[in-house]
Amino acid sequence: MSTTTTPAYDDNNVFARILRGEIPCRRVYEDEFALAFHDINPQAPVHVLVIPKGRWVSFADFSAGASAQEIAGFWRAVGEVTRRLGIAARGYRLLSNVGADGGQEVPHFHVHLFAGRRLGRMVAKAPEEG
Repeated sequence: MSTTTTPAYDDNNVFARILRGEIPCRRVYEDEFALAFHDINPQAPVHVLVIPKGRWVSFADFSAGASAQEIAGFWRAVGEVTRRLGIAARGYRLLSNVGADGGQEVPHFHVHLFAGRRLGRMVAKAPEEG
């Protein structure tokens, strides 16, 4: 269910394959709306991915086409994952890349949860234009 500005969903992307059980993952949480698992190439001491169970390419696609129940269920799952990981007290970062310029590598909407150390700047400063 993609919007006209979003590429078609690829049923063979790695997250679709994880959802179908074709590729194993280290699960943190799962419910009817979302699956959370440890990233195989962590960028912080805690690096968990949370993905919706629907066929959504990106946040743009998800926010435009998902039902209110899917949206609420997904974000509640993200909150539950932070509680299960015990990362709320010291803080964490939520990140979702959208499209090529945003750095999205897997064409399935997902949120990264980073925690376990001071994470520094969100984005490197752009060079001065001159």
